[in-house]
Amino acid sequence: MDGIHDMGGMHGFGPVPVEVNEPLFHAPWESRVLGMVFQVVGTGWSNIDAFRHAIERLEPATYLGVGYYGRWLRALETILVEAGLLEPGELEARLAAAPARARAAPSTAPRHGAFTGVLRPIEAPPRFTVGDRVLARNIHPPGHTRLPRYVRGKRGVVHRVHPACVFPDTHAHGLGEHPQYVYGVRFSALELWGPDAESGSAVHLDLFEAYLTPVGGEP
Repeated sequence: MDGIHDMGGMHGFGPVPVEVNEPLFHAPWESRVLGMVFQVVGTGWSNIDAFRHAIERLEPATYLGVGYYGRWLRALETILVEAGLLEPGELEARLAAAPARARAAPSTAPRHGAFTGVLRPIEAPPRFTVGDRVLARNIHPPGHTRLPRYVRGKRGVVHRVHPACVFPDTHAHGLGEHPQYVYGVRFSALELWGPDAESGSAVHLDLFEAYLTPVGGEP
C-alpha cells in the first residue's frame, strides 16, 4: 500500500540524523518491545510480512511521532488483536486497572505456523538473468508490498539472481507463500531522479519477480 512508511525519495524531511556511539536502545522499554515482537512474529501467531503491514497501517502522524520502537509496539498491539490474543480495547482496560490486572487466558486462535525462514525451492527457472533490462511495474496495491514507490515505472538492469523466497504481498494477508525468485536490480540515479541526480551513482534493490517485466515486454 502507498503510505507514509514508503518515504524513499520524498522531500522535506531534512538530513538523516547520525548519532555518534548510538546505543542499542534509547530506553529500557524498547528492548522489551523487541522481545515481545519476537515472541509473536515468526513463532506462529503472525509473520514478518503481516507485522510490516501492521506498521504500514499506522496513521501518518502516529508513524512519524512515536519513533522506531513505538511503531513496533503499535503494530504489535494491532496483530495481537487480529490474532485474537487481545480483545479490542482490552489493553486500554488492563492499563487502567493496573496493578490489579489479571493474566489473560491462553488464546485458542489459529496460528500461522512456525517460522521456517523465507527461502523456498521451486521447480520453475528464473524469468530473468544477469544483464537483462527490466521495468519495475507501476502498481499501487492496497495491501502489503515490498516494491518501493520511487522505482515504480523505472528501468533497471539485473545484476544478481537470488534463490526463491516467500512472496510478502500474499504472505502478509494469509494468501499463501507463493515463492518466487528475487533479483538484485541496479537503477541509475539518472533514471530515478532525473538530470539533477548525482552523476554516476546508482541504487541497488532486491525485487521479487512479480514486480518486474522485460523492458518493452508485456507484464
